Amino acid sequence: MAGKVQELRSLYGDYSDNSAKEISALWDKWNQKRDPWMSELIEVRNFIFATDTSTTSVDGLGWKNKTTIPKICQIRDNLHANYISALFPNDNWVRWEGDSNDDEEATKKLAIEGYIATKARQSNLRDTESSLLYDYIDTGNAFSTNAYVREVSYDPIDGAEIKGYTGPKVYRIDPMDIVFNPVAPEFYMAPKIVRKIMGIGEIAKLAEKEDIWSEALFKSTQVRRTSGDYSVTDWNRAIGFQVDGFGDLREYYGSNYVEVLTFEGDIWDEETNTLHEDMQIIVIDRSITVTKRKIPHPLGKRRINHVGWRKRPNNLYAMGPLANLVGMQYRLDHLENLKADAQDLMVHPPLLIKGDVDPFIWEPNGQIRITEDGDVTELGMNLAGVSAANSEMQLLEARMEEYAGAPKQAMGIRTPGEKTAFEVQSLENAAGRIFQEKIENFEMNQLEPELNSMLATAVKEGDIEETVRTFNDDLGVQAFLNVTTNDLSATGKIRPIGARHFGQQAQLLQNLGGILNGPMAQMIAPHVSGKALAKLIEDSLQLRKYGLVRPFIGLTEQQEAQEYASVLQQEGEVDEATPTEAEAQPEVV
Repeated sequence: MAGKVQELRSLYGDYSDNSAKEISALWDKWNQKRDPWMSELIEVRNFIFATDTSTTSVDGLGWKNKTTIPKICQIRDNLHANYISALFPNDNWVRWEGDSNDDEEATKKLAIEGYIATKARQSNLRDTESSLLYDYIDTGNAFSTNAYVREVSYDPIDGAEIKGYTGPKVYRIDPMDIVFNPVAPEFYMAPKIVRKIMGIGEIAKLAEKEDIWSEALFKSTQVRRTSGDYSVTDWNRAIGFQVDGFGDLREYYGSNYVEVLTFEGDIWDEETNTLHEDMQIIVIDRSITVTKRKIPHPLGKRRINHVGWRKRPNNLYAMGPLANLVGMQYRLDHLENLKADAQDLMVHPPLLIKGDVDPFIWEPNGQIRITEDGDVTELGMNLAGVSAANSEMQLLEARMEEYAGAPKQAMGIRTPGEKTAFEVQSLENAAGRIFQEKIENFEMNQLEPELNSMLATAVKEGDIEETVRTFNDDLGVQAFLNVTTNDLSATGKIRPIGARHFGQQAQLLQNLGGILNGPMAQMIAPHVSGKALAKLIEDSLQLRKYGLVRPFIGLTEQQEAQEYASVLQQEGEVDEATPTEAEAQPEVV
């Protein structure tokens, strides 16, 4: 046994290195520190997807009924539906803001906005953001990165190359698969490790593209070939180490999967007393270093984005909107099953049997034979508390909606009382402030960095030549524009304006309507552009796709209507002047 353990240590040691061990130890350290947060997420997830209380902590109460009220799930779906609608309210949600006159030049602005909007549509960015919003709601944290991809497939018959999507693409990072230093002042400054499970075949494909994977793949396969010669006990004694999700090392090496840990950030080299900035260290099998290099991305360590729903002081792990509703959900399910059990006891009450009573069936028209001292009595229930439980449950559900930042107005439920249109609009704006702040937070700290990272990644490629769809505001028509890398090379920022536009449009239209319907309208009329006002209304009400607003289109259509009316009038006069067949025939005497 000792010989096998020594052989195993020697084998593992030959293929392992210090950098890999340091990164693996760092993953374990940061992963263990977030255990309380992980436990919180698991409890929330259990309540979201519960079909009854048997999978939640309510199961321990011992109720006969196991009903769960899916309130947390409904709040989650409500928040997601409103968030995604606010984030992408129309097709015109991208704006480019240049840092100089050259960067703001109309053609360049049109090219950048058109390219990003086109790539967002082609890469299904909306679906990716939808998944990130679920992370934002469920865990309170959303993580993403991006890469430039060239998707190619081949025809199975003739082997012809079929080109797929080419361009920058955003990828979601599962919050469970990333760890970082939670006390760093800002997320981009925090060193972080991303975990990914890949198949041996996927690693082999990477080795074909990049030589850095070849040696690591060879070492990994060598260990796997010999892993079957050693028992679980041998591995535990020699290494004493487990891999997340696989259990012991022997089980891990016996599978066809490889754990890849990617460290990104600044790291201190103790051997040389040197700080290495923007470093990427890729480790497989928690023992083999694939590469140690500068992060191959124009934004360096800023390429991974993070946004938190409710920030904690001195902790980058944010809290989600559902986390502190778990106790109320627990209470809601408790009341529901308490009430159901009480009603069951009322309909099927227990029986008090006194003295000698023959066996009987409790049923309508049933017969019970008893002696002189025998008796059978129903133990009735007092259901006065059931109505009180119903009232408390309604109150709990309403409070849960408010605490999660999902106002009743957003669900189409009008608060009580008679109100004018202005009062209703003012209440909606006030009630939705939490919702508006949270979705703007996601837009500014998640979507905006993603879009700017997509642009930086595209410019770095240097060989872009694309045809993108744009919209000509002056002509009011869709157009296509040829875009090159030079057109995308500019200094400035891309700003998504969906959520910010969503919150402002109602207030804007309300104020505008008040001005135009009042006495001030005549005073300012000479100074107000009708074309600009039409564009404002078109943008606010999302009317662009209908083509309703075009310069002086109303006058053109009026002229067409007048011409058509004139033609109809002339035809009518001709018809009146033309005799009918009866009138044209001579009268017979």
